[in-house]
Amino acid sequence: MKILKKIQEASSLEELEGIRIKLFGKKGALAGEFAKLKDIPGPEKKAFAEGLNKKKAMLQNAVDEKYEFLKSQEIEAMLKKEAIDVSLYSSLGKKGALHPVMETMDKIIDYFVAMNFAVKDGPMVEDDFHNFEALNLPKSHPARDMQDTFYFNDGGLLRTHTSPVQIRTMLKTKPPIRIISPGSVFRRDYDLTHTPMFHQVEGLVVDESGTVSFANLKSILTDFLHYMFGDVEVRFRPSFFPFTEPSAEVDISCIFCAGDGCRVCSHTGWLEVLGCGIVDPNVFKAVGYDDVSGYAFGLGVERFAMLMHKVPDLRSLFEGDIRLLEQFR
Repeated sequence: MKILKKIQEASSLEELEGIRIKLFGKKGALAGEFAKLKDIPGPEKKAFAEGLNKKKAMLQNAVDEKYEFLKSQEIEAMLKKEAIDVSLYSSLGKKGALHPVMETMDKIIDYFVAMNFAVKDGPMVEDDFHNFEALNLPKSHPARDMQDTFYFNDGGLLRTHTSPVQIRTMLKTKPPIRIISPGSVFRRDYDLTHTPMFHQVEGLVVDESGTVSFANLKSILTDFLHYMFGDVEVRFRPSFFPFTEPSAEVDISCIFCAGDGCRVCSHTGWLEVLGCGIVDPNVFKAVGYDDVSGYAFGLGVERFAMLMHKVPDLRSLFEGDIRLLEQFR
């Protein structure tokens, strides 16, 4: 049979596929043969159909066998092409490196550890009390809208900040407290400057009443921002956070234009980098503290990584693009 010889002589999978379509396709040779059944008299139809089915099975087996042979040849050729002689010396070896977010996280932690802060962590799946109510955010509080939360059917939630670690620490520990709580947090947000999962470092200092002040907070954060960004100007702007009062947002002079005004800083000359404030008395009341004072602060690690490495889109830090990551070797 000529067609059988064509199958056996096929030299590539593409050629074999073309033969298979001509044989078994809707308009193929076998379809044309089966179409003749309607014109064959009854007594002869059965024998004709049996013959066609045997022919079809034979051709299908031939195609399958040739396919397996050509496929194995293709794989063997690919493996041979990609083979590496591991005994050969290569100067192309590339060293790995920390992800820019983890590198930034480590740098932040190193500073505060050197300033005698302990590092604390906690669960990522939280309850309403630790994530909201103990932080002066009752169920009716409008500030809850500031944080788009992932909830579970049982009432649990993915923490929206690492502040619950501060609550858990205060519930277990008596003052003085001096901690930071780095970790992953989750919010329903996704754009150029937000992702559903990101990292925060929050800090808390608590001691006897009158021993902790906003001046202490301002001093350590100013020094910290100089450590992270070099010789930048730092300013504190009044703001609102439910768990601190008074509260402030902290800006640095734009590291892209040195404060002259550019697109990155919306021509203001300033970049917002973190929030802070004196711990609200209602937070201390929720954990059973009395006659104490304290301050807290929080920052987004990705925000710092973007500014330090001049990355324009926050999402690119999570995409695993080797063209970006290999720059941090």
